[in-house]
Amino acid sequence: MSVEQIIERKLREAFAPTALVIVNESHRHAGHAGSPGTGESHFAVAMTAPGFDGVGRVERQRRVYQVLADELKGPVHALSLTLSAPGEAAKA
Repeated sequence: MSVEQIIERKLREAFAPTALVIVNESHRHAGHAGSPGTGESHFAVAMTAPGFDGVGRVERQRRVYQVLADELKGPVHALSLTLSAPGEAAKA
């Protein structure tokens, strides 16, 4: 299973998102310091989930980091997050 698939599975199980987009941006960082050259080290996640309703930006990020703690300790070097509750995405 790829790192991207693991991220998707964990986020779907933990947050039951109404929208989830994961973009592997590793190719944009090839050769940079901190890039292990695996092709699975840099990701951008955009997620809308009911559990984020009434939760601040920092707490939303903490919750995602907690779910993906193992990946962030290992193969994932960078993770960009755009997190919203239903109804907020339409306003952005």
